[in-house]
Amino acid sequence: MYIRSLESVELTASLTCSDGLQNIAAAVIVDTNVSDWRKIQMQLLAKVTCRTSRLELTTSKRGVIWIDQVSLIPSDTYKGHGFRKELIHMLVDLKPRFLRFPGGTFVEGILLRNAFRWRETIGPWEERPGHYGDVWNYWTDDGLGYYELLQLAEDLGAEPIWVFNAGISRNDQVDTTAIAPFVKDVLDSLEFARGSAKSTWGSVRAAMGHPERFQLKYVAVGNEDCDNTKPFYQGHYLKFYNAIREAYPDIQIISNCDGSSEPLDHPADLYDFHVFVSEYAVHVDGDTSKGSLQASLAEAAFLIGLEVNSDIVHMASYAPLFVNDNDRKWTPDAIVFNSWQQYGTPSYWMQTFFGESSGAVIHPVRLNSSYSGSLAASAITWRDNEDIFLRIKIVNFGPNTVNLTLSATGLEAGVDTSRSAVTVLTSNYSLDENSFDDPLKVKPVKSGLASAAEEMQAMLVPYSFTSYDLALDEYGELVADM
Repeated sequence: MYIRSLESVELTASLTCSDGLQNIAAAVIVDTNVSDWRKIQMQLLAKVTCRTSRLELTTSKRGVIWIDQVSLIPSDTYKGHGFRKELIHMLVDLKPRFLRFPGGTFVEGILLRNAFRWRETIGPWEERPGHYGDVWNYWTDDGLGYYELLQLAEDLGAEPIWVFNAGISRNDQVDTTAIAPFVKDVLDSLEFARGSAKSTWGSVRAAMGHPERFQLKYVAVGNEDCDNTKPFYQGHYLKFYNAIREAYPDIQIISNCDGSSEPLDHPADLYDFHVFVSEYAVHVDGDTSKGSLQASLAEAAFLIGLEVNSDIVHMASYAPLFVNDNDRKWTPDAIVFNSWQQYGTPSYWMQTFFGESSGAVIHPVRLNSSYSGSLAASAITWRDNEDIFLRIKIVNFGPNTVNLTLSATGLEAGVDTSRSAVTVLTSNYSLDENSFDDPLKVKPVKSGLASAAEEMQAMLVPYSFTSYDLALDEYGELVADM
């Protein structure tokens, strides 16, 4: 934190339980010369556990003290980069292949003056002005900024996707004739990420502790901006596209316009069919659930559809990823947390079934069942180090138990039952949810698969998502019959 006073002060920082009766940690700050802003850092070591404690700043002397930029974070964070370990470990377990940031409408703002400005989120934390996130109605000090998000993607081993403001907000936009400063701003942001440590903006990155260039290969021009209410988008897009393509020919540029029904009328490496793929989640207006099993099964069936069309769909992103339970602005979300707890919703656990899909080989599936209308299935082969697995995923989003004969034709070797397994995501009730009180009510259960074979019997319980992982020695052109 930073303090300033016209007189010498003795300031005490303490952690106190909400009842105000128990002081669990304290540190005294003595400073006799604080006429200018002074940075104060200290470590508070709690003597006991109190989940409802708060930070209190007190002084034994009456006077006027200015206090600014107060932050209280754990001393041990993920790779020392400020993120809570337990939250990032949950993210790591999803095996993300990319990180799209800084978020959707957060990029735009309801008004342009409240849009995300990358250059105001870098440098020393205390020098960042912060801004009002008017879409979600909170003030952010931008301690989680452009640099930290690039760093997080690197820590995760994920491709960073930088979504920048295209001179458009929800309610206002600049004319294309005035877009040049925005284009220059984006080029500067790319130099910050990819420029040499001797370049203007690359040197700023290096001074922050990262002399190596970030591997930034994807950018998205705006967020959900290609519609009739934003007539300047395509003109803006071409200005950004041409400037980026000239400066960084290898960067993949993503358009907001939908090219699924007809070809785009402008150049783009990828297009963002946002309402279905870039921020998928089952959400029903008026639904009070915070993420149910049933919703996760619908999402799983949707992802299976994307998986079998992976020649067209390059990326898909669940959103929102995290939500603070004390300040919910949207439901559902993948990971819920408060100051000391966290849990994954059924949608979070559903995504763990797809961690090996990227880079896998898709095989055709034939469903032959009277319940085919309530089933969705896919088959892939993937490697885990030197081991090869055939994974058959089946969603049963109906109320009936379904018995199937699984038959894989084209295997060139036997199935190793000792290394094969089955994993099931289900619960007693289709609308079951997880919570802090019962965080694992809906969670995948993995067990051995003694019956694993080229042909075997399978029983799918109602409202379930099942993955059969058959360990193979070799495989040819597989077809999975059910």
